[in-house]
Amino acid sequence: MPRGRTLSPIRISPAERTRLRDWARRRKTAQGLALRARIVLSAAEGKSNVEVAHELRTTRLTVGKWRSRFQRSRLDGLLDDPRPGTPRKITDAQVERVVTTTLESTPRGATHWSTRALAKATGMSQSAVSRIWRAFALQPHRAETFKLSTDPLFVDKVRDVVGLYLNPPDKALVLCVDEKSQIQALDRSQPVLPMRPGQAERRSHDYVRHGTTSLFAALDVATGKVMGELHRRHRAIEFRKFLDSIDTAVSPDLDVHLILDNYQTHKTPTIQRWLAKRPRFHLHFTPTGSSWLNLVERWFGLLTERRVRRGVFRSRHELEAAIKDYLDVHNEDPKPFVWTKTADQILQSVKRFCLRTSESGH
Repeated sequence: MPRGRTLSPIRISPAERTRLRDWARRRKTAQGLALRARIVLSAAEGKSNVEVAHELRTTRLTVGKWRSRFQRSRLDGLLDDPRPGTPRKITDAQVERVVTTTLESTPRGATHWSTRALAKATGMSQSAVSRIWRAFALQPHRAETFKLSTDPLFVDKVRDVVGLYLNPPDKALVLCVDEKSQIQALDRSQPVLPMRPGQAERRSHDYVRHGTTSLFAALDVATGKVMGELHRRHRAIEFRKFLDSIDTAVSPDLDVHLILDNYQTHKTPTIQRWLAKRPRFHLHFTPTGSSWLNLVERWFGLLTERRVRRGVFRSRHELEAAIKDYLDVHNEDPKPFVWTKTADQILQSVKRFCLRTSESGH
């Protein structure tokens, strides 16, 4: 026979049962509240405190405590009591002063505020200034760059290039073409120390140059494949040789649309004469200062990040071999970059940025 006083039965309504199950199952519920909900649900099945404690791997006293609180205050009894805290010491006026000072002024002898400098100027603690900056997402130590194109044909060129991405012509190949010039073959002055558990790879800050090379690349927008050629220089002569390679590689039944930047090499008389003899080639120029419209630039970024920046090359031949190897690996399983923004969306975004810039007062 069980000993001790008889426990009064727990009866819960359907609404309470639903709320308790939500607390017990929801991932974002605090673990303490979830346990209390499970205690009440198990107790409502007629189990004793000892049985509930054994089932939920807790103590009998804990089960008794939350069972009693639920019977006394229902669901509210399972919630934590509000805890008294230290009264707020920083006023709204002080917060406004920190934000205004950060945004509208600079300290003497510096270009931007630091938390310590602003704390000294406002008479507040450095940690308080830091908390206010985090609350308002203020980061005076950071600066980003931007460039607005001044091309008078900016709108027309954006619509032209984006139209090729989103609605390419039939029986045609769209290629993003550009040069990554002056790629340096850099060797470290001392051996690179490899990565170890708990320690990053280490290399000397200085280096030895072993020459440069230039990569001419054409990214197939539809498939993601890249045609590439390496040349020691990047003149119109080398660009014409690369165009010859594209002309040979692409089926004669297809038109070729090339997306290029405004580099003078692409517009020389030599190139103009070459294009005049091959009417299937069509050139589309990105706006001045808008290299982000050319998808091959994104591929160049991957090449730099994955193969060039941390590479160690003792000669120009080693650098060129590494780039060719990266090309081969990429083309084994190419993946195209998917362009999603329409020309209207891009132009609206540029318009909003221009309005913010003009209203900033600078």
